Amino acid sequence: MGAWLVAVAAVAGLTLATPGAAQQAAVQVFPVPSGARPHDVAPAPDGRVWYTAQRQGALGILDPASGEVRQVALGRGSAPHGVIQGPDGAAWITDGGQNAIVRFDPQSEAVEVWKLPEGTGRANLNTAAFDGNGLLWFTGQGGIYGSLDPRSGAMRVFDAPKGRGPYGITATPDGGIWYVSLAGSYLARIDTATGEATVAEPPTPDQGARRVWSDSRGALWISEWNTGQLSRYVPATGAWTSWTLPGEDPSAYAVWVDEHDIVWVSDFGANAVLSFDPATERFTASHPGSGPQAQVRQILGRAGEVWLPESGTDRLMVIRTGGAP
Repeated sequence: MGAWLVAVAAVAGLTLATPGAAQQAAVQVFPVPSGARPHDVAPAPDGRVWYTAQRQGALGILDPASGEVRQVALGRGSAPHGVIQGPDGAAWITDGGQNAIVRFDPQSEAVEVWKLPEGTGRANLNTAAFDGNGLLWFTGQGGIYGSLDPRSGAMRVFDAPKGRGPYGITATPDGGIWYVSLAGSYLARIDTATGEATVAEPPTPDQGARRVWSDSRGALWISEWNTGQLSRYVPATGAWTSWTLPGEDPSAYAVWVDEHDIVWVSDFGANAVLSFDPATERFTASHPGSGPQAQVRQILGRAGEVWLPESGTDRLMVIRTGGAP
């Protein structure tokens, strides 16, 4: 399906089938305010969808049923990067502009801000994940990672191994926390009690590990920006496996694993999002962006839905997978 046809579908409110998948997937596109530059996206508990309007200092709220979009300002100087749904049903946001963690309550619409401690410096906050004890862990490309206890407001910040680079972060099914470093090109496990980070070196040097996500078994899937590889690390065995994305000069940015353990990865070079089946070790489908240079920097979803924020087009796109592959 051509990108122009997807754009027409967005205007006309149509849902289209995407060829090439093992099972047909419908694609739908939703425009957001011009200049919002949506960076990350997260399903909200009421069927709505949140996104970070990074250039407009706001949290966006999309109602997919009606297509209605509105934005909530997060504070002076805000430039939000990541957003996830917390165990409390709230939106938790890493805000690089405010150098703070921000919480949005979908019921009261109250916005709470926790600034990083004095002396931390500009952290360039990126992404966050909750551990099994309810602590929020976050990364900053400036060379830090840290935690926030939502119950007490206590915050800890740690210097990252190798300095600059911490970017993607994920929780495993057992409540563990792992992150990757883009500039440092490594994967690390955080001891959630002490805060100590233990590095697991990938076999490919200077690969530019950008984002990471856990599957249902605790294996970690990593998108490698510099090499265009999708890699898997199994903590139980220490085994690494890598697959190069198809096509010329791939640049793997975002990675997410759905409820069927199908892996989704975005390729900046191809302006597409790919699905990968670990059982067959094959890339099974390619979904083009809704326009040129869609720039999908993050992927998240819920059962039957894969949500893609397109920072290059000011749109959100959803791939409705329609059941088990």
